[in-house]
Amino acid sequence: MTNNTKTINQNSAITKLTVTAMLAAVAVGLQYLEFPVPLVPSFLKMDLSDIPELIGAFIIGPFGGALIALLKNLIHLPATQTAGVGELANFLLGTVFSLTAGAIYKRNKTKKSAILACFCGTFAMAAVSFPINLWIVYPFYAKLFGGMDTILGLYKTILPASDTLPKSLLIFNIPFTLVKGVLCAVVTILVYKPLSNLIKQLNKQINGKRKPAA
Repeated sequence: MTNNTKTINQNSAITKLTVTAMLAAVAVGLQYLEFPVPLVPSFLKMDLSDIPELIGAFIIGPFGGALIALLKNLIHLPATQTAGVGELANFLLGTVFSLTAGAIYKRNKTKKSAILACFCGTFAMAAVSFPINLWIVYPFYAKLFGGMDTILGLYKTILPASDTLPKSLLIFNIPFTLVKGVLCAVVTILVYKPLSNLIKQLNKQINGKRKPAA
């Protein structure tokens, strides 16, 4: 490997690390900007912190998006109100979202592919949210908040027919996750191209400033 090639690889790695850190910081900020959604239990809060993960998956690669999801939740962990279970679930869902979308986009980097990737990632995230909530999140929440009946009571207040956990997840949580994914997908599609061009310019500047060794 020539010195020039080594320098280019080093500069590319610097760019990726810089972008990862920036996107992780934005994701942490967005995670704190959560807001309630009508017609769902009050403990289900919407946030758009998956947007930086999705952008990272497109710019850096699928595992870049997963790394951003990991960093975001590790940084948020000291402020957890769920003993880390909420952060674990958020990481798992964000990872599925970004890995699915990033893998599809990596095969064919076009606008149509980006749109397809976003919405495939959305459906994958919604689908996997069911077993994650059923087997990991809600059993823990039941211990933390006074039993499963307490949690189901919040669902039944809105819709009496949601008298079991699987029903509640199908009626409320999966649509909630779909809406979240769609919102993140739409914003990502709108901002990805300008951000991608900015990253390319950043990479060119780094390559221009760091000269190959003699």
